[in-house]
Amino acid sequence: MDRFNQYRVFVQVAEMGSFIRAAHALEVPRASVSAAVQQLETQLGVRLLHRTTRQVRLTADGEQLLERLRPLLAEVEDIDQSFQASQRQASGRLSVDVPSRIARRLIAPALPGLLRRHPHLQLVLGSADRAIDLVQEGVDCAVRVGDLHDSSLVMRPLGHIALINCASPAYLGEFGHPRQPGDLVEGHWSIGYASPKTGRESPWEYLADDGHTQRLELPSRVVVNNAESYIACCRAGLGLMQIPRYDVQHLLDAGELVEVLPGYRAASMPIALIYPHRRQRSRRLAVFHEWFESLLQPHLER
Repeated sequence: MDRFNQYRVFVQVAEMGSFIRAAHALEVPRASVSAAVQQLETQLGVRLLHRTTRQVRLTADGEQLLERLRPLLAEVEDIDQSFQASQRQASGRLSVDVPSRIARRLIAPALPGLLRRHPHLQLVLGSADRAIDLVQEGVDCAVRVGDLHDSSLVMRPLGHIALINCASPAYLGEFGHPRQPGDLVEGHWSIGYASPKTGRESPWEYLADDGHTQRLELPSRVVVNNAESYIACCRAGLGLMQIPRYDVQHLLDAGELVEVLPGYRAASMPIALIYPHRRQRSRRLAVFHEWFESLLQPHLER
């Protein structure tokens, strides 16, 4: 293996903290990864990694080399990209992590069109519904909804997802149509949604005329912790819910759910594409970014 590819292997191992994960990401045998790093250490005359049975950690020399290699590899990818820019085809394996409802409702139905245009592209679509370490798990990019605070990642904002209030026709037939937030306090139920992270039930929210978020504590007869159950309980007439429009547009169109209080919605949620710095110039990532952004447009708040 030449020196440049040894550098590529070393960076992959260093960023993922694992020879096995790096081998999987690079699609080469684990023994080849180990040999490449050993050869590099021999040629440089320094130890780059501390190896234990459980983890791989950088030495001081390894940290120094990693910092120097990152911009170098990015520059090489940039050169490759400049010569491939005129080629519309993307190829290779792209690992993406997205919320499960976005995967099911938006991405999966539209994937045949993307893969017809790029027949040599393979998409690895993960939807764990949890915060993952993109580098550690070998994920090229992720779609995230809500505020993000990880400064180590590149973030490309895509817009804001509209949230709406919904109920089933059966529920409204039994409890009536609320016309203003005050109507909710007496005589109405919400479907409780407990945060998977904290376990706390989220309050009912809406934007007041002054733009500030107002919160109401509404009673609930059932509390759930995932979107599938949330929607199912609403369809069953167990209460009102607040949810992204894209999640239930098909149910609104079919008359199975009804939007209520359209003038008193919760604040929209930001959605963004995130990825590690070193992968920012990948051709297949650029293709996915452009495609997903176009796919998302009808569901964004205007």
